[in-house]
Amino acid sequence: MPLLRALSLPALGLLLVACGTTTTERLKLPPLETVSSVDLERYSGTWYEIAAFPQRFQEGCTDTTATYEPREDGEIDVTNRCRKDGELDTTEGRARVVDPETRAKLEVSFFPLIWGEYWIIDLSPDYRWAVVGHPSRDYLWILSRTPTLDEGVLQGIQNRLDEKGYRLERLIMTPQSAADDDSSQGAR
Repeated sequence: MPLLRALSLPALGLLLVACGTTTTERLKLPPLETVSSVDLERYSGTWYEIAAFPQRFQEGCTDTTATYEPREDGEIDVTNRCRKDGELDTTEGRARVVDPETRAKLEVSFFPLIWGEYWIIDLSPDYRWAVVGHPSRDYLWILSRTPTLDEGVLQGIQNRLDEKGYRLERLIMTPQSAADDDSSQGAR
């Protein structure tokens, strides 16, 4: 019987985690909305992470970027890079469109058979910045084509995220050493 109890505790822990409520459920927020349309060709290329909700897999990362490249089969190659302890850390995955009408709802996978929702919830008309979220509102990334983002633009993004029910006290700015060399002041 002690072995059965020992095996049951980890299973119970996993069950409790799986049954945990999301921010959207806990705060009784309306469903998260995406942008109305995304041109994935224009969205392709490299994005700098400006800010994000902390995630265990990004712990210790600086100089974080994500690069999206369309594939012939309609999916998208995803390459995430960051510096950890001065070393370049690269993770490769793929994305697929879930909502072909808007192309704003995607799924991303970095491990076989495990897909995570990737929703584009705010996007500048010129594709210079984007905001990626999750329907739970527990994941969030603010991205830019440049390593910095104008403070006014960032404040506007944060105001819209607040209106969408995001808990912005969790938002952490991502250090970008390229920003030290960027004289353009970032996307405006």
